[in-house]
Amino acid sequence: MSTAKSSRGSFAPLAQPVFAVLWTATVLGNTGSFMRDVASSWLMTDLSAAPAAVAMVQAAGTLPIFLLAIPAGVLSDILDRRKFLIAIQLLLAAVSISLMTLSYMGMLSVSALIALTFLGGIGAALMGPTWQAIVPELVPREDVKGAVALNSLGINIARSIGPAAGGLLLAAFGAAVTYGADVASYILVIGALVWWPRAKNADDSLSEGFFGAFRAGLRYTRASKPLHVVLLRAAIFFAFASAIWALLPLVARQLLGGDAGFYGLLLGSVGAGAIGGALVMPRLRERFDADGLLLGSAIVTASVMGILSLAPPQWFAIVALLFLGGAWITALTTLNGAAQSILPNWVRGRGLAVYLTVFNGAMTAGSIGWGAVGEAVGVPMTLLIGAAGLLVAGFIMHRLKLPSGDTDLVPSNHWPEPLVAEKIAHDRGPVLILIEYNVEKHHRAAFLHGLDEMSHERRRDGAYGWGVTEDSADPQKIVEWFMVESWAEHLRQHRRVSNADADLQGQLLAYHTGTEKPVVRHFLTINRPGAA
Repeated sequence: MSTAKSSRGSFAPLAQPVFAVLWTATVLGNTGSFMRDVASSWLMTDLSAAPAAVAMVQAAGTLPIFLLAIPAGVLSDILDRRKFLIAIQLLLAAVSISLMTLSYMGMLSVSALIALTFLGGIGAALMGPTWQAIVPELVPREDVKGAVALNSLGINIARSIGPAAGGLLLAAFGAAVTYGADVASYILVIGALVWWPRAKNADDSLSEGFFGAFRAGLRYTRASKPLHVVLLRAAIFFAFASAIWALLPLVARQLLGGDAGFYGLLLGSVGAGAIGGALVMPRLRERFDADGLLLGSAIVTASVMGILSLAPPQWFAIVALLFLGGAWITALTTLNGAAQSILPNWVRGRGLAVYLTVFNGAMTAGSIGWGAVGEAVGVPMTLLIGAAGLLVAGFIMHRLKLPSGDTDLVPSNHWPEPLVAEKIAHDRGPVLILIEYNVEKHHRAAFLHGLDEMSHERRRDGAYGWGVTEDSADPQKIVEWFMVESWAEHLRQHRRVSNADADLQGQLLAYHTGTEKPVVRHFLTINRPGAA
């Protein structure tokens, strides 16, 4: 009985017609994208056998995501997401039409292939955060987690079908037909987006502009220590693991003696392994924590890299890549889940965009670096070096624990509205906020330690400057101060304070003496007489 309920819960989002249509269209669109990627990677081995050139295809696809993920996260919050997604699909369709035309005419060169792959990467960079952001609009709140899980499942379905289908089309009909199939997939996605009856965004007087939202996202990232841990663990893992993705076309062709169809089969095996890994993930989480899962992923990935360096039989390589797919999806979901669990709703898109920036930056730098190593020492030795590095780094990083993610990040809304003598323009600033505490001498050290923890919360929620001072005449009077760039940004701070932050503030108030609460004052910058 419980199994049936769980099953219905897992697929409940598909009962929403809009989600079902867009999910199906996304699966088809991603399938076409994987077909295009297979064709591009394999064509590069025809155009140039140099490992550095082959690795550049991988780098050209991921570099734009590294460069544009954060601006894309901001754009997804300030533009009409449906129109934005349609424009992105048109850009991607234009890229594939160009690849199809050049391939059909026999005019596709190394530089053109890399340039068009880079343009496709720009589209992917702009699309990623926006697809994640629309999920809460498509399903009820209780189905959001199920919808996110179904999106991951859909990507891996496309990953298992697309490369295999692309390899078969490429072997049977050539690159032009493969690229044409990708163009058809974009037509389906555009049709679904045009059909989607999306409601207009509600007006909000405190909505953020592009540059303000961009700065707020960077401030949060800079001040969040738990996010730093996730980003470091992700950067180290993907920098070493990128070796297998950068060199897989050459592994298939040179070490395993396969053709385009076999290369697609290898990638399809990775996708099938990822689906299997997603299905067994709940059982794995019952036995291992996040750090154990990530270490296991590093061990399995390194083992597969070592096996491939030995040029095993083709059937054995296919089996090995099943395990690689399982390990890869385990690492992705573990790190992505850790990032999701420590990000409050107001900055989640931008925080995830920073995570995507680090992920793709590591993949890009790794691809370029491993391509250069492959030029110098050959593909087999490069895989062995990458495997050894991943193993060593995995055990070292295992000591730096991922955040538990059990912090209550729901807004507390416990800050009272600031007192004002008259209405204040939202763009007026900077704003200086002073909070005066009375703390007895024997509580001073503990209070200052808690206040230091509070400084991270202030900076995460919008402060660009923070400090603490004491009264020279009465050291028991301690003043905490912080600055925000505008009155509107301070009002947004009121919305951003979480229940966990409220608990920390409550602990600080326990050290405050006196019958009255700490005095809070707000000071606004005054323009000098005659200043514009």
